[in-house]
Amino acid sequence: MKIAIIGAGNMGGATALGFAKFVPEVELTVTAAHAATLGKFAVRGIATTLDNVEAATGADIIILGVKPWLVDEVLTQIRPALQGKILLSMAAGIPSAQIEEWLEGSGVLAAYTVIPNLAIEIGESMTFMTEILGDPAAELQVLPLFNKVGKTLVVSERQLHAGMMVASCGTAFALRYARAAMEGGIQLGLYPREALEAVLQTMKGAADLVTAHGTHPEQEIDRVTTPGGITIRGLNAMEAGGFTASVVDGLLSDNDSLR
Repeated sequence: MKIAIIGAGNMGGATALGFAKFVPEVELTVTAAHAATLGKFAVRGIATTLDNVEAATGADIIILGVKPWLVDEVLTQIRPALQGKILLSMAAGIPSAQIEEWLEGSGVLAAYTVIPNLAIEIGESMTFMTEILGDPAAELQVLPLFNKVGKTLVVSERQLHAGMMVASCGTAFALRYARAAMEGGIQLGLYPREALEAVLQTMKGAADLVTAHGTHPEQEIDRVTTPGGITIRGLNAMEAGGFTASVVDGLLSDNDSLR
């Protein structure tokens, strides 16, 4: 299977590196607007080109990693190469109906919006996928690809924004907590490197614990919160500062885009 990733920015580039490491059976070609961007892919044995049409022509699956405002322009550019191909767009915020309109008459086999997160580079993405122009056989080709670099949920278009906020933007939200906890650890007496190591391992361990047990997070919280203990005091202090409300507000901050 041959895959062309059009646009080797942060997400397109992370996807290329993840596929190269965890899906070695695919043949990758990556494009970018500038040759300097392509160097880190070439040294890993990934084919590179500045020509989007060339990359798309030789591919079975075309992944658009460009910014949303460039999608229409790039689709127009590669349109002659879309016949019989599977198209995946990683551009958030563009309605499926709009992409479908741009693809009308192109002969594309199937099209989906896929929203991974940056952890795709290390095989730990949480990817959300929704149908634009569906084909059962095509979906059976796409899902295994993304399941090899993390987990994938196929959702309705209505749910895609939620998935992006929780999982894609959520990477930044989780790491902002890590930074805050690290700063607290330093104030308590840990050296910065010690605090960071402790926070990251604790976050990883907490996530793995819930996953392994199949429990609700609150069940594991209850196991830590001894009556009258310091954990419940800490949790109550965080809630008094608006912890849960602030997280929810952050997730809903771009809710106007749904209207």
